[in-house]
Amino acid sequence: MADLRALIIGETTFGFHDIDDARPHLRAALDRANVTATVTTDRDALTDLAAYDVVVDYLTDSDLTDAQRDSLLSFVGDGGGYAGVHCASDLTSVEGPDGGIAHNDEPFADLRTMLGGHFLGHPEQQTIDVEITGSGHPITAGIPDFSVHDEPYDLEVDDDIEVLAEMEHPDSGTVPVAWAKRFGQGRVAYCSLGHTDDALGDDAVRALIGRSARWAAGSLADPR
Repeated sequence: MADLRALIIGETTFGFHDIDDARPHLRAALDRANVTATVTTDRDALTDLAAYDVVVDYLTDSDLTDAQRDSLLSFVGDGGGYAGVHCASDLTSVEGPDGGIAHNDEPFADLRTMLGGHFLGHPEQQTIDVEITGSGHPITAGIPDFSVHDEPYDLEVDDDIEVLAEMEHPDSGTVPVAWAKRFGQGRVAYCSLGHTDDALGDDAVRALIGRSARWAAGSLADPR
């Protein structure tokens, strides 16, 4: 029986990173970790998070209202959990005047501080060899190194993150794939994988996502 509650937030606006496509995969990952998920595209849900233990973020852009952003930051800072998946690290994107994606020059500063890193760009989709570097952490304990076809992210990260998995890319060098950190009284985890159906359906990726949500929600025990 699930004992933790997650709000999964995403969107259908841009034709990629569509929450309708990702929904069954994210639900399966959280079910595996015994986390009950509510899925929404309504960003105002971020203004009332009292019913949840963790927010699972699959938003392509981070263009939140002040009330939405401040509520999320307070939720995590006061002890709630945040688990970002793939596009959640794109902290410069906003919806443009034509309904497409536009970009700020700098990431949203408060969200960047909470997450501990942000998206810079990505090479073409390819098979990614992922090395688990944080084998003693509850998120990655028992997960072996693995390979998966996905969209690799280039990321800029802060010194206060604990890197749990990384990849080597011929153009980008060594890049984190998953990490964990503290933010105030709360916990933050991020996994850069999750663009393709191959990745979202991969056993190791689902384990990373589910365990990230459970760890961020305050449960240290390995879920499975």
